[in-house]
This record gives sequence, C-alpha cells and structure tokens, in this order.
Amino acid sequence: MLLKKPINLGYILDKVKFNIIYTLLVSLSVLFVTNKFKEWLPEMPLTIPTFIGTAISILLSFKLSQSYDRWWEARKIWGSIVNDSRSLVIQLKSFVEDENDPMIKTIALRQIAWCYCLGQSLRGLNPTENLNTLISEKELKGVEAHSNKPLAMLSLHAEDIKKLHHLGKIDRFSHVQLDQTLVSLCDSQGRCERIKNTVFPVTYRILLHAMIYLFVITLAVSLRVDGFYETPLLIAISTAFFLLEKTATHMQDPFENRPTDTAMTSIARTIEINLKQMIDDKEVPLPYKADKFFLN
Repeated sequence: MLLKKPINLGYILDKVKFNIIYTLLVSLSVLFVTNKFKEWLPEMPLTIPTFIGTAISILLSFKLSQSYDRWWEARKIWGSIVNDSRSLVIQLKSFVEDENDPMIKTIALRQIAWCYCLGQSLRGLNPTENLNTLISEKELKGVEAHSNKPLAMLSLHAEDIKKLHHLGKIDRFSHVQLDQTLVSLCDSQGRCERIKNTVFPVTYRILLHAMIYLFVITLAVSLRVDGFYETPLLIAISTAFFLLEKTATHMQDPFENRPTDTAMTSIARTIEINLKQMIDDKEVPLPYKADKFFLN
C-alpha cells in the first residue's frame, strides 16, 4: 500500500519506460514521414486528435473507477478480517468459563497463522512460510496436504470449537455465535479469492494503448511544428495517459505483491499484536514500519 511519502521518480518512470520508447519511435517515424511527404499529405485538423483524446479520457476514467472499486473492496475485506479475528478471541474468552483454557490460545495463534497464510496465498507465495511458531508441527503437516491451506485452518478452528461444545465448556448458543464468526471469516476469504481470480478484461487495456498511440500519430500530423519541440511534447502527453492507465492496472489487482497492493502483511501483524496481547502472550512483535514509500 502506498503511503504519504515521496515516491521515487525512478519507480514511476520504470512503469512506463517501454511506452516512452515506443512513443519516441512512433513520433520520430511520423515526423520523418510528414517532413518527407508534406506536399502530398493533406492537413489534419486538430479536432481529430482532440476527439480521440477525449475518448481516451473517458475510457481512462471508467477504468480508474472500476480499478479503485476492486482495490477498495479488497481493503474493506481485510478490515472485516481484522474485526472478525478480534471477535473470535473475545467470544472465546467470554464464552469459555476458564479464560486460561489452552484451547483459546491454540485457536488465537492459529487465527494469526490463518491471516498470514491467506495473505501469502493470495500473493502466490508460500502459504505456510514461518508458521511453525504459531501452529504445531502436526497441524502444519496436515495443512500442507490441502490445496486450499487457509480453508484447512478454518476447518481446524471448527473442529476445536466442536470439541469445546462436546466437553461442555461452551453452550449451544455460544457454539452458534462462534460458528457465525467462522462463516464470516470464510466469506471474507472467498471474496478475496473472487477478486484474485476475476481477471479485468485484457482487451480493454490493449484497446486503450492502441488509442493512445493513434492519438500520438494524429497529434503529430496535426501539429506540424519543429521536431525539437514536437517530440518531447508528444512524449509528455502520452506519458501522462500511460501513467494513469498503469495506475489503474495496478489497482485492479490488489493481491499481486506490488507497492499498490493491500497491505496484508502489515494488517496480519496488527492482528498478531492484538490477539497475542489478548491471550497474554509474552512474544508480542512490533508493528511493521515502512522503510520506503509503501507498506507490504
């Protein structure tokens, strides 16, 4: 997630460096053709590139709006995960007569592991990395045998809550309440997976890029000014369009391990701090601090 810090100019230019090169080649090619065949080419009115530029602006506005909706939905989902994780432990401490029951600590630590596991899984990284300090070796091996590892951890939650009910440590009403919290966590996971697995139409991006290059060509033909001024102007205008398009492309996929992603690791660390303090765990970590302009 991007923070309120100055963004490295190199990072920005790196995202559109190939587009700048292509624009440079296109503008130089058009400049060469127009200078060589200027007597044969008809004059192109500025209304044509103006119309194309307006169309690009509308398409970019739509894509930015849709991309931001996906990014904001992802952030809201992880906000719900924070609330449900806290609620799960609060309910356990409230419903179980013995607040020091070891089962509460087991479920709380597993819930922390679930948050890290879900974030790693959505980013396509190793879901069980560094979870050996939060869940037992037996549980870890069982989770690794499943294709959907976060779901396997929720199943372990359900089994432990069922045991608490059978042992008489929680009543039927408490069992139902805890089950509803697990359903909410499972729903949040499914919503994240839906965003992850629903691809924004690639043809939209291709069409948008084609229109930007067409805009560059028509504008270059219409301007008919000295190449020393025309080429930098075309690059500057097209770069602004490409940067907006790249921003939308990054926001539309909030789980791709990029600076614009949802800060799932940082959120999971916040959950870890909260839950460990609630169960009086001695090994409470510090919050993540951003060394750069973004937070993982």
